[in-house]
Amino acid sequence: MAAKVPVGCEPVVGSLTPSKKKEYRVTNRLQEGKRPLYAVVFNFIDSRYFNVFATVGGNRVTVYQCLEGGVIAVLQSYIDEDKDESFYTVSWACNLDGSPFLVAGGINGVLRVIDSGSEKLHQSFVGHGDSINEVRTQPLKPSLVVSASKDESVRLWNVHTGICIMIFAGAGGHRNEVLSVDFHPSDIHRIASCGMDNTVKIWSTKEFWSYVEQSFTWMDLPSKFPTKYVQFPSVDNEILLWEPKMKENSPGEGTVDILQKYPVPECDIWFIKFSCDFHYKTAAIGNREGKIFVWELLTSPPTLIARLSHVQSKLPIRQTAMSFDGSTILSCCEDGTIWRWDVVATNSATS
Repeated sequence: MAAKVPVGCEPVVGSLTPSKKKEYRVTNRLQEGKRPLYAVVFNFIDSRYFNVFATVGGNRVTVYQCLEGGVIAVLQSYIDEDKDESFYTVSWACNLDGSPFLVAGGINGVLRVIDSGSEKLHQSFVGHGDSINEVRTQPLKPSLVVSASKDESVRLWNVHTGICIMIFAGAGGHRNEVLSVDFHPSDIHRIASCGMDNTVKIWSTKEFWSYVEQSFTWMDLPSKFPTKYVQFPSVDNEILLWEPKMKENSPGEGTVDILQKYPVPECDIWFIKFSCDFHYKTAAIGNREGKIFVWELLTSPPTLIARLSHVQSKLPIRQTAMSFDGSTILSCCEDGTIWRWDVVATNSATS
């Protein structure tokens, strides 16, 4: 009898009764102007300025410092030359020499890079075809920033050289405006974005990291840099078994638990599809090296039934097909070939 697939944990609901472990009180209130403020962010890039923060609203970027006793001091202010600009987002970054930068973007679709040391505009990045909804800085390499736009794209920039290194958009990208984007806090190659298309995309720059390195030493005009277009989000070399949990009082909303993971080495290209037998007892999936992994789905932890390989099968297998009872597996390959694999009959008389 097959082992049962473990049931996902029930969500734990937080209590609305305060624990009183920390209490807060208002120590200051500042009226900056009459236009809405859309963003406020502390400087976590430089430990010298951990108590410094910036706001954006209208065509203004303002820098403040939190002092003792609830005091907020105004340090500097930048007013964009276009009075119709409305900044939606701002992020701290820094130049190669460590000087602090502020990167702001908004309705005009132009990224303004402000040198907060000289209080002057350092560079303007033109490339997005519509408004910019979010800007974030790579914490491990703060000369890199990523921007999310209404034009359905995400762009990676080098604030030191003004180069647009990569554009994340296209066939596998967002189908509506991108609302937010951020870097992984410890994996320098990962970027996550989400948009009005109700999807989250995980992008990897690892394969194209040479473009990032090249952006720091590029001597020609930024417009001549060979910007890399990345059309497909990254994949993680595994099949995931999910359990959706719908909210009873909110149709169409819910969460998911990941119940099990089935590793598939060298399966990091777009796209590769797996198949199952009729009763979903077994799954078969190829990889980019022409191998097939056959997994038993109903065991916990997952059991790899077989790893199929042949000396003449070296190219990516885009999809497999399993027969009704799982005794036959077909695969279609990048070189136009179809392969068939059959279960080897065993001698039932053997003890």
